[in-house]
Amino acid sequence: MAASTHREPPNHSRLTCYVSYGCRRPECVERYTRRNQVRRAAHADGTWVHLIDAEPVRQHLLELQAAGITLYRVAALTGMDFGSVRIYVEHGYGHCESRRRRITPEVAERILAIRAGEARPSKVDAVGLQRRFRALAAIGWPTERVAIQAGLSPRHISTLIQQPTVLASTDEAATKAYEYLRSRSARRNGVPKNVANRTRNRAAANRWPPPKYWDDFPGAIDDPHFVPEYGLTRAELLAEDARWLIENGGLSRARAAERLGKDISYIDRVLKAAA
Repeated sequence: MAASTHREPPNHSRLTCYVSYGCRRPECVERYTRRNQVRRAAHADGTWVHLIDAEPVRQHLLELQAAGITLYRVAALTGMDFGSVRIYVEHGYGHCESRRRRITPEVAERILAIRAGEARPSKVDAVGLQRRFRALAAIGWPTERVAIQAGLSPRHISTLIQQPTVLASTDEAATKAYEYLRSRSARRNGVPKNVANRTRNRAAANRWPPPKYWDDFPGAIDDPHFVPEYGLTRAELLAEDARWLIENGGLSRARAAERLGKDISYIDRVLKAAA
């Protein structure tokens, strides 16, 4: 992991950790290098497979969604990032990248292999639902209003979002509500000003990331292993990097301080403050 310029990727099993997050773990660099070697060799011997029409994949994804299988679930089943699946159905948020119309045969095969009857679990980890409710709170949407939009009981929602797992159907309803509300103003849609402000203040006090934060980490919102760093100060981020170098990199405090370009006394202070 690079010292302080890169954040920890959601995982270290896909090429995106190298390409999108700047990860330089030896095994991740090796995976990226191996992919390029295979590609160059295929080009050289004429076996490189060109992209194919992505429309059958798009139609299959739409059918899966109609059957209650979300794109997040498809991403998890195929081992892909959420954004890498969504791009075949719709454009990405926060940028002008259009829907992708070509796809590699290997990716197409992985997606087309998913069958609705086999893909829907009865229960899923509740972390995605919790993060979506909190992200909407960060832009002024109170929990009760989100629950109503999702067709859930406002009366029991506080208990529901504290559970470790939820029904897959509940998670999907929350996801649909999130996608609908994330681009809409709470104030312009009936939420009183004082309620919206109180909701945003609570989210800020708890450092709950808003939807725009999650857009920068495709698929991470449903990943229980991903730890968001939204709202952390520079000192807190430095302490986190120092702790990672010490605990995972096997460095001493002095070597970690040297790697981060800081005096060891300062590293000691930020570590103590973050403890």
